[in-house]
Amino acid sequence: MNNFVFYSPTEFVFGKDAEAQVGTMVRMYGGSKVMIVYGGGSIVRSGLLLRIQQSLQESSLSYCMLSGIQPNPTDAKVYEGIELCRKEKADMILAVGGGSVIDTAKAIAAGVLYDGDFWDFYIGKAVVEKALKVGVVLTIPAAGSEGSGNSVITKASTLQKLSLRTLKSLRPVFSIMNPELTYTLPPFQTACGIADMMAHVMERYFTNTKDVEIADRICEGILLAIIKEAEVVMKEPDNYGARANLMWCGTIAHNGTCGTGCEEDWASHFLEHEISAIYNVTHGAGLSVIFPAWMTWMTEHHIEKIVQYAIRVWGVSEDGTEKEIAMEGILRLKSFLSSIGLPVTFKELGIEHPDIDRLVDNLHNNKGELVGNYVKLTRKDSKEIYELAL
Repeated sequence: MNNFVFYSPTEFVFGKDAEAQVGTMVRMYGGSKVMIVYGGGSIVRSGLLLRIQQSLQESSLSYCMLSGIQPNPTDAKVYEGIELCRKEKADMILAVGGGSVIDTAKAIAAGVLYDGDFWDFYIGKAVVEKALKVGVVLTIPAAGSEGSGNSVITKASTLQKLSLRTLKSLRPVFSIMNPELTYTLPPFQTACGIADMMAHVMERYFTNTKDVEIADRICEGILLAIIKEAEVVMKEPDNYGARANLMWCGTIAHNGTCGTGCEEDWASHFLEHEISAIYNVTHGAGLSVIFPAWMTWMTEHHIEKIVQYAIRVWGVSEDGTEKEIAMEGILRLKSFLSSIGLPVTFKELGIEHPDIDRLVDNLHNNKGELVGNYVKLTRKDSKEIYELAL
């Protein structure tokens, strides 16, 4: 196990009607005027936005609003939010939504207090030293951004989809999580969230670090819980227990808990980022295509942990060769993803003829000549993985 620092200070308010506490939480963390950042009309139609406004008013808090955040969020809304936040003199950002909204809120929070271009943080030109506080009302369990210091934004002019990782600066100070808010999510969006949180666990699980039995077992337990509850929630979308477990799984998958002491991989995420940047597909759907392809490639290059995963997570028998065990585990993963309505090939993702050379060039131009850690992928390796996803 490697040396590590685990820092996860977010206060989670979890349960039915939790959103009623938003005003109290903003006040507790020193906010006086908040900028509410949200996506489309679903939080308006459901009455959630009105309940949040009422809670803020009851705590004598003023607010302004930035709406229209789209999936795979781009820099345009970040610039708009920074300008509005400065104009309105907001001192806290409240993200109401899923990962795209929360990631945009974090980028705004960093950019407001920075004299330069916020994009400097994403290309490694600058480090976030200070930011406005961010609070969250989570409506889509998937990205885990409600409990992490990470943010992913796409620069529209160059189609660069880049991630920013901070240990402390951009972790939400509080996250309000009511599983009932997820009852009306469309099945496909629910499934994409499931794939996203599974991928966050697996990026930590596939590691070369030795003696990480605790991390391994945490990862395996979370994956088993996700698989079990996914089968329930796809049949019973208003099952509170299943929704609650999935919501908390999404948070634990990405707040650092399952990666303690491990060298993490993240190659699959980077491979997928290029797909969703160019083709604007849903991130979770892209991951459901890429991860099985990545794992299949690994059976010829670094099979050890793939075999363990197949046995411990999917219950594959230990009888047979390592290759047979690993491939059976991958088959069961693909069958599961298909059973909840997700694609497992480019064609099923709606991309008949992906420009693989462009995907490879963008990936390595953005991330360097070697990508990932479980096996450091060259351009040739990345191309082979994209081709396996055909």
